[in-house]
Amino acid sequence: MSLTPSYMTPLGTEMPTFSLSNVVDGRLINSNSLNQDRLTLVMFICAHCPYVVHIEKELVLFSSDYKDKLDIIAISSNDSIAYPQDSLGNLKKQAKSNNFSFPYCFDEDQSVAKAFKAQCTPDFFLFDQSDRLIYRGQLDQSRPGNDIPCNGESLRAAVDLFLEKKEIIKHQFPSIGCNIKWKSNES
Repeated sequence: MSLTPSYMTPLGTEMPTFSLSNVVDGRLINSNSLNQDRLTLVMFICAHCPYVVHIEKELVLFSSDYKDKLDIIAISSNDSIAYPQDSLGNLKKQAKSNNFSFPYCFDEDQSVAKAFKAQCTPDFFLFDQSDRLIYRGQLDQSRPGNDIPCNGESLRAAVDLFLEKKEIIKHQFPSIGCNIKWKSNES
């Protein structure tokens, strides 16, 4: 397993547009049809990465705690041919077994991950109501084996500060995880 940090996309960057199908119900998720009165969290995850498995319970708690405040979309962009653990069927199982309440989409051609400059799983991008990036990076400081409780502290603080109309800390920490499994000859 190769540890990869997220790319720290400049704050204020506009959210790339995308249209992907939810692996659970086939519903089309279009970035242009998201609720403009709410924040949007786009997170790149997958089924097999131990760094994602480590935070799955917190993702469920986070999505429940903020269900009335932001739209959440999970995306897997891994090459499912080379990594069948991240096949559509396994993503659907992951979503159902964890009771994900948010759409979980598959970026088969990896164009969405490239547009976001996503590098690893997990990788988080939080956008304001104008689709401008206000947070990117880690969920919290917990990692598999470091004995720090997984509580979503970093991402929760960013959401809470923004909703309280306070300034979000500009010094943000990259997420760390498995690299996105790019299709051969692509990165």
